Amino acid sequence: SRLLAGWAPSPPTSSHLRLVPVPVGSLLSSYGWYILLAAVAIYLLIQKISQGLAARPSGHSGAADAAVEPDVVVRRQEALAAARLRMQEELNAQAERYKEKQRQLEEEKRRQKIAMWESMQEGKSYKGNLKLNQQEVESGASTSSAVPKSKPNKKPLRGGG
Repeated sequence: SRLLAGWAPSPPTSSHLRLVPVPVGSLLSSYGWYILLAAVAIYLLIQKISQGLAARPSGHSGAADAAVEPDVVVRRQEALAAARLRMQEELNAQAERYKEKQRQLEEEKRRQKIAMWESMQEGKSYKGNLKLNQQEVESGASTSSAVPKSKPNKKPLRGGG
């Protein structure tokens, strides 16, 4: 008690007050306890949320799904494999149809080239023959008999002179 009797806290001097700016110092002196309690509450809230998030994904979803329903996972994978197989078969069928169409088009082009060659050998114009072949194909495709339309008498745009 002898040592403490001579001890007295030194009164605040202007050098101690200059460490903290005046507006911040007044804010801390007025609301210091509220700020401290709010900071502690925020810290505890963040800790609780981080623990909840850390426990959630590893504990519940992964272990529960694997332990409870492995047969569901197997069925889902089998259904997925079957769907992939069906889609692949459809794609193969479409590819075959496309190849067949391409073969038919190539055959038609080959026939046209042969017809053009034959008409050239006979001395005929192959372009005229090609037009006739196309007209025959079009007339064969349409079952109705087409009556050629007569062209109406057109007046010239300019006068005779």
